[in-house]
Amino acid sequence: MEHISILEQAAKSNSKPSSSAVVTALLAAEKNSKKTKPRYSFQQLIGNWQLCFITGTKKTRQKAGIVLGAGKYIPQWIAKIQIAYSAAPVAEGEDNSEIGRVENSVKIGTMELTLSGPTKFLPNNILAFDFTRIMVKLLGKTVYQGYIRGGEAREAEFLSLSVGKQAFFAYFLVEDGIITARGRGGGLALWGRV
Repeated sequence: MEHISILEQAAKSNSKPSSSAVVTALLAAEKNSKKTKPRYSFQQLIGNWQLCFITGTKKTRQKAGIVLGAGKYIPQWIAKIQIAYSAAPVAEGEDNSEIGRVENSVKIGTMELTLSGPTKFLPNNILAFDFTRIMVKLLGKTVYQGYIRGGEAREAEFLSLSVGKQAFFAYFLVEDGIITARGRGGGLALWGRV
């Protein structure tokens, strides 16, 4: 499929396709996913992923709802933005295969900021998550680490909350080297495996 090839090139190649070609490929992949209804698993997301491309959204004044803004490549020389998924510890006899942890880190120069928290992957390819902890590193040394915004209580209730009350990504393409999703706010994102 041509749209997958364009997305792989956008994530891995030095000669990147135009932003409009990537947005078109993302929309084609999402449309194809709605038709074929693939079933992904959290296990396929486990690992480190580099954010490569995002689209913003802009709300229109008419009743058209949310419209995609122009897409942008994330310049790797300015900031390194990665998301990492890991499995939750499993007690003997339990199946926690769709529950895990997320770490979203931004590294600019010698400073690194990491937000982390719990995740749950639902059968409709939606990954709900909450950032409940923060870690700040300077020159590779941790200068602050702790819960944020009542994070300890939010972690305790995370699994019982409905996805409508949580941040989420709706994944529509999960391949060995790339993943794509639409966020709760309507924007699209492309990550490449690290």
